[in-house]
Amino acid sequence: MTKNEIGTDMDLILDAYNAARDNNLPRLKSVLSGRSSSEVSTLISWKINGATPLVMACRNGHLEIVDYLLTKCNADVEKVGSVSFDGEPIEDAPPLWCAAAAGHLSIVKMLVRHGANVNSTTRTNSTPLRAACFDGHFEIVKYLIRHGADFEVANRHGHTCLMIACYKGHFKIAQYLLSLKAEVNRCSVKGNTALHDCAESGSLEILQLLLKHGATMKTDYYGMTPLLAASVTGHLPIVEHLISLPCVCRKSRIDALELLGATYVDKKIDMVSALALWRRAMEDRNQEPKIPKVVMEPIPAYEYVTEVTTIEDLEELGLDPDEMRMQALVIRQRILGITHPDTSYYIRFRGAHYADAGRFDRCIGLWTYALTMQQKILPPLSPMTQSSLLSFAELFSFMLMEAGRSLPRGRVVPQIEASDMLMIFNMAVLEVERGQNWLSGQKKIVLTQQQLIHECNQDPNALSRALVSALHIGCLLAWLIEEPNFCPKLRREILIALYKLNRLKISVRAGRTALHYACYREGTLVGRYPACQFPSPALAKALLQVGADPNSVDDLGNTPLHLAASMHVCAKDLVEILLDNGAHIDARNAVGETFESLLRLKNLRDIVNPLKYTTLSCLAARTIQKYGIKYEGIVPAVLYKFIEIH
Repeated sequence: MTKNEIGTDMDLILDAYNAARDNNLPRLKSVLSGRSSSEVSTLISWKINGATPLVMACRNGHLEIVDYLLTKCNADVEKVGSVSFDGEPIEDAPPLWCAAAAGHLSIVKMLVRHGANVNSTTRTNSTPLRAACFDGHFEIVKYLIRHGADFEVANRHGHTCLMIACYKGHFKIAQYLLSLKAEVNRCSVKGNTALHDCAESGSLEILQLLLKHGATMKTDYYGMTPLLAASVTGHLPIVEHLISLPCVCRKSRIDALELLGATYVDKKIDMVSALALWRRAMEDRNQEPKIPKVVMEPIPAYEYVTEVTTIEDLEELGLDPDEMRMQALVIRQRILGITHPDTSYYIRFRGAHYADAGRFDRCIGLWTYALTMQQKILPPLSPMTQSSLLSFAELFSFMLMEAGRSLPRGRVVPQIEASDMLMIFNMAVLEVERGQNWLSGQKKIVLTQQQLIHECNQDPNALSRALVSALHIGCLLAWLIEEPNFCPKLRREILIALYKLNRLKISVRAGRTALHYACYREGTLVGRYPACQFPSPALAKALLQVGADPNSVDDLGNTPLHLAASMHVCAKDLVEILLDNGAHIDARNAVGETFESLLRLKNLRDIVNPLKYTTLSCLAARTIQKYGIKYEGIVPAVLYKFIEIH
């Protein structure tokens, strides 16, 4: 088959792929019969949606298709592909991994007979054995190990087959692996062991099995023991079993009961059980010799609540559910510390509940405190910090659009405070700057173990998401300052904050600047709120006012004006703002397209008058380009870029 037959070839390739996917062996034979071995190899080697016919047949359990592809077509038994399990994409998955993950024992055996590598891995270093352990395919686990699978190969996070079996609650697999002397106390990248995974998932039977085989109570890189892991997730039987062990000290027992009580407040919404657990912990703490409690400074976001210290105060606490919720936050922060993800997670969780109840002031206070902590202790561009910023963008958008609307229990959505938004916007700009410095290496940071983990798993799109989150809040602020009666002092502070963002000269994903994003729908994350949609003329205007370059180009040579033209509906007011601030109407991108040519069927004069925005300098530059006139060394070098874009 030749390249100029590619149209026909693609039809055949699709037919072969669909036949394998849909278990249609007669159709597959019809497509491949009568063709040379090289033609057959080409047809079954192509990937559709990232997967070959063999990969899809193994994923879907089509035994006859797999047999035909291997024995009659000599399909490559190791050629990887992309598949999906439970909605999660798996990249570079070998056929054996797909069959093992899906539980198709007959196909696993067939692939191994045809020479499949039992220790082949996906992009994340997951083996077929680990895939079988994940979903509890015990017979496949035994077969793979008998044929040489290494049960100590960990994925990129350091999670072993034993860890995943314990986390998923597969007792027989865990028991089998332990009988083969699997390393019971091995640690993952983040320091957790199989005992942590078991305590977190809640299987007391497996926990007892691990302890019988010598599992020890190690701490992970967050300082969490398996006992605290069980308390955080609310598994009372595991907590009760572990605190009865001689190796668990009295203080650890008290911390576990107090933390479990906090979990019952927030996760299980069981105030009675929470009070009972806190009472047990308090009685144990007050026995001689007493174990003093570390007293935290009262925190404004927690309404300055301090922990109760007497049984009488504890009984009184039960009369005030709201104070119990704050007590739970204080306890969790004292025991886990501010670095643990659950500390900030439950602060945000409680804030969201206040927002649902119409207590937006409490929500903003708690979320601001969580974001402040995250920026202090987490590495730049942490997913948790980005999630907090996006939540603020959603909350502010809702409040701005729904102000005055009645909520349940007689509450009303209040007018948004621009000062609150500005405070968070400044924090968003700070996160963009931190991320930029982190990625460029301009700032030398002494890395903790947690930050080293973050650096190894850095998401290449994290900086662009941080910028877009900042721009969403900036978009709302820009929308507000358009109001004629807006406070001049606050307006100036908002423009200063936008200036700080603009001066970073940040460019992300395809080289696009903040102004590019302001002019293009791609930036929209919270699109159900009109004030926070892109393109945003108000944001573009504000960015231009603080010095954004209207003729900056992305990696494809597109200016913000090019992106505005490529929208399904070209916003006339946005175009006029760009042109009035110096955008060149006749600038060409990398493929020679101008604003006018990108409008396609739209009439330029229906949007703007081109003569109004065509200058003599533009005409001169176009003439130089049109006739190929040599200009280097003749005109000032500062004009080279201007001539080039025409």
